[in-house]
Amino acid sequence: MNTVHDPPKSSGLQQAMKPRQLVMMSLGGAIGAGLFVGSGAGIAVAGPAVLVSFLIAGFLVVLVMRMMGEMVAADPDSGAFSVHAENAMGPVAGRTIGWLYWVQVVIVVAAEATAAAAITAASIPAVPQWLAALAYMSVLTAVNLAGVSRFGEFEFWFAALKIVAIVAFLAVGSAMILGWIPSFDAPGLSNLTGHGGFAPNGVTGIAAGLLIVVFAFGGTEVMAIAAAETSEPRRNVSRAVRSIVWRILVFYVGSVLIMVAVLPWTADELATGPFVAVLNAAHVPGAGAVMTVVVVIALLSSLNAMLFSGSRMIYSLSERGAAAKVFGRVSGNGVPRVAVLASVTFGFVTVVLNYLAPDRVLPLLLNAVGSTILVLWTFVTVSQIVLRRRAEKSGRTDLPLKMWGFPYLSYVALALLAAVAVLALFDDAARNQLFATLTFTCAITLACWVLGRKQRGAAADSTPEKTPETVG
Repeated sequence: MNTVHDPPKSSGLQQAMKPRQLVMMSLGGAIGAGLFVGSGAGIAVAGPAVLVSFLIAGFLVVLVMRMMGEMVAADPDSGAFSVHAENAMGPVAGRTIGWLYWVQVVIVVAAEATAAAAITAASIPAVPQWLAALAYMSVLTAVNLAGVSRFGEFEFWFAALKIVAIVAFLAVGSAMILGWIPSFDAPGLSNLTGHGGFAPNGVTGIAAGLLIVVFAFGGTEVMAIAAAETSEPRRNVSRAVRSIVWRILVFYVGSVLIMVAVLPWTADELATGPFVAVLNAAHVPGAGAVMTVVVVIALLSSLNAMLFSGSRMIYSLSERGAAAKVFGRVSGNGVPRVAVLASVTFGFVTVVLNYLAPDRVLPLLLNAVGSTILVLWTFVTVSQIVLRRRAEKSGRTDLPLKMWGFPYLSYVALALLAAVAVLALFDDAARNQLFATLTFTCAITLACWVLGRKQRGAAADSTPEKTPETVG
């Protein structure tokens, strides 16, 4: 880790993002479509015990965010965890996770646009799915090209709307449980133990739920990448990371507790749309339409943030000689425009695919990103362990933000990641995704190793040999 007083390395970018935008972004990053949509699938396999699955997954993401925050606060860079992996394990490791993340982002951008467009088309049949996808891609590409301050403001309000929706949901749900809504027969907490018990499918159900919900937390790493473009990144990163614990407890665990307490976990509508199911039970008018808008906003927020982080990652790779120099060019407003356009190109390709085969695009895209979040978090964990030990060995104790209980909790995070990977081996779909991700990761590693050797060879060839005349 660099000294605390070092400025961010990516000096071509502007530090124009406001502290409130970064803090709100870190909050919004923990509230994605995975919560609004994926929580129902977790309830279906684990019952009320999905709360345990969410607590374990939440504990894991808190540990990963704290480790990431320690490294970012000490060494803010647009390459974030890719740069930290390079510092900890060498150029091949850093470039591997950088390229893997960029490919994941490119696919996620397309997937989020497709999902938002599909929901829009289902709600407004007059709008074709491909046209909605084109509109969303075009608007958010323009936002990212307009500058980091504009991007930050969009993410601020996206996150604010999601938070308002969650808070309103928690308020309505709590009122239902307490019997404050006359039109609803309050169940108290009976649904938590009725209908087969708290854990109707036992430990197996909790494990299956964990496998589903752990991926709901993807996207929280955007904060680490955005930190390099804020003023006083070290202080602001510390503020954002320190507050993520209660956010996860309140927003994720609180929301799921409301779901399984208000309705029986066996309710069909809970599996397909848990937020809408609860609000309909409370007879909230227009609940379906409101939650549809909220889910689309969550998807677009993720798209916006992923496009930003993908462009900064390939920009950082270019700075380090791992990508073409053209991706490192910065416009007058501090935006790596070519990097933005490269990160969004595949998204526009899927607009055509949405026209040709709208029902087949999203499943293919979601299957492609697979288990990359597990690889990313593993690299983050190993990097933090290596860099923290290196800092302690050099006598550095002035880290702006420190991982709790080091090294024990870092190893706990590593063990949890290994446990999730083992669980994936017992699920057909997850196992195929895991193997595909590992194979792709190995391919990127090999390509980065070969590129590195060629670059070192070229550098050696360009160095003039010292002859007796030059030495004299």
